[in-house]
Amino acid sequence: MNAPDKAGTRHRAIPAAVDLDALIRAEHRDPFSILGPHGDGGSGQYVCAYLPAALSVRLLARDDGRELGEMEMSEVPGFFVGHLEHPQPYLLKINWAGGEQITEDPYSFGPLLGEMDLYLFAEGNHRDLSSCLGAQVTSVDGVDGVRFAVWAPNARRVSVVGSFNSWDGRRHPMRMRHPTGVWEIFVPRLQPGEVYKYEILGAHGILPLKSDPMA
Repeated sequence: MNAPDKAGTRHRAIPAAVDLDALIRAEHRDPFSILGPHGDGGSGQYVCAYLPAALSVRLLARDDGRELGEMEMSEVPGFFVGHLEHPQPYLLKINWAGGEQITEDPYSFGPLLGEMDLYLFAEGNHRDLSSCLGAQVTSVDGVDGVRFAVWAPNARRVSVVGSFNSWDGRRHPMRMRHPTGVWEIFVPRLQPGEVYKYEILGAHGILPLKSDPMA
């Protein structure tokens, strides 16, 4: 069997130019559709990560920390693509100018809020919004971190920002849960008490930083 063409593999994993452009400009409405793990059409999966200012990224096995391979930077600075022969939980080993970071991929986690929560919220009958929205210290798939959720039905994009991502709205754009207008993301390994705000791209391009009304 011929060895796989790594350049061809990476090229097939790179999103369309319109998606990349929206991601770079922090205007993509569905970052989970292009970031994180996605099937390769066979038995493996691609992993895509957008980490502006990262120097290099490697994939590690989550269970024992063994190295699975290096992610290659595309022509877009900060956009990295890797490949796993078989789907498995993984870690990102990120090399920044100021040091090294090992973390789970926020875009490897599925939807967070339950369908009943969303249904009750949409009906206006949810009686415990404090457990649904805001910043919730929790564990997802055995990983500790903080789940963020905010209602912004007219937003084009919402990101959670703080010192943990250098207040860069490109780092943690959130998932919108249609049709409720709730945006959510789980940030693994984040500690309780971190200062954060929401960067909200409005319908007219206004980009304010807003405090969490549920904080």
